Amino acid sequence: MKAMMLTGINKIEMREIPYPVIKNDTDVLIRMAKVGVCGSDVHYYVSGRIGCQVIQYPYIVGHECSGVVEKVGSSVSGLMAGDRIAIDPAISCWQCDQCRTGRHHTCRKLKFLGCPGQMPGCLCEYIVMPEASCYKIKDGMTFEQAAISEPLSIGVYSVKQSGIAPGAKIGILGVGPIGLSVLLTAGIQGADKIHITDKLDGRIDVALNAGAKWAGNPDRQNIVEEITQLEPGGLDAIFECCGQQEALDQAIELLKPGGKLMLIGIPSVDRISFSIDKLRRKEISTQNVRRQVDCVQDALDMIDGQQVDVDFMATHHFPFEKTEEAFELVANYRDGVIKAIVDF
Repeated sequence: MKAMMLTGINKIEMREIPYPVIKNDTDVLIRMAKVGVCGSDVHYYVSGRIGCQVIQYPYIVGHECSGVVEKVGSSVSGLMAGDRIAIDPAISCWQCDQCRTGRHHTCRKLKFLGCPGQMPGCLCEYIVMPEASCYKIKDGMTFEQAAISEPLSIGVYSVKQSGIAPGAKIGILGVGPIGLSVLLTAGIQGADKIHITDKLDGRIDVALNAGAKWAGNPDRQNIVEEITQLEPGGLDAIFECCGQQEALDQAIELLKPGGKLMLIGIPSVDRISFSIDKLRRKEISTQNVRRQVDCVQDALDMIDGQQVDVDFMATHHFPFEKTEEAFELVANYRDGVIKAIVDF
């Protein structure tokens, strides 16, 4: 079958690799339909690593995907050939201490699509996943929406972990697909005033259209000063979705005493820092977000029930053979891109 493989920094090539096969009786063979290009995929494309996870070339990335069931193992009971599915890219062992306590997203033996050292990604014609990672979608849901349910599920999980109550005043620093997913979810959960920032004016406009009440560009505005004038008591929670040190500094200034900082963005550096004096005096809680757990179905239900409209995120489409063009577009933030979708 054909696969798009990273072969070096900023290099992707189409290669022929063996077709995957069903090895376990709970396995499902899936024909890919849509794959979304994620920021983490682009990290691997432009730098070959995320922290300690280093690419060994050639390698297939990609994890935001949807497809059609081609064949199922003998113990699969909820799916059959022809079913349309969304895919949770994580495979947990279900036996370790993390899995037994409901933290299967931090499973000790976790395998994640497109994660170096774990398993190849989904930028290929077929993949095999366990039934537990497959979610049948309704006829009215598009493959595109099903693929976007993966980043949306991270937004759902992040908002759940933040513990914000109806009427909360929040900030979202960085409104790419994850920040927008937080925005949509927080709106459903009753956040009263959502303040967003981004350095790309096009994304600011998109976020305002999606429900943000205030927006600013930190390259041109003193966002701490402006938001503080609007919310002198501070914000209840801030979702940092861009992985930038300056955004972390702004978050500490903007949070109220007892506020919560949700760390979602992936920094390009190995270390970040905080003003411990301000962090301590305000007694700010920090919460790292590691993907999501048990939120895929919630995300699908939100889309299916028309509680959220995610179609606006899919701004660009590329045929499979032009995957490298999709990565170049996203890596360079060109043409107002929010989410590039690879079509099979």
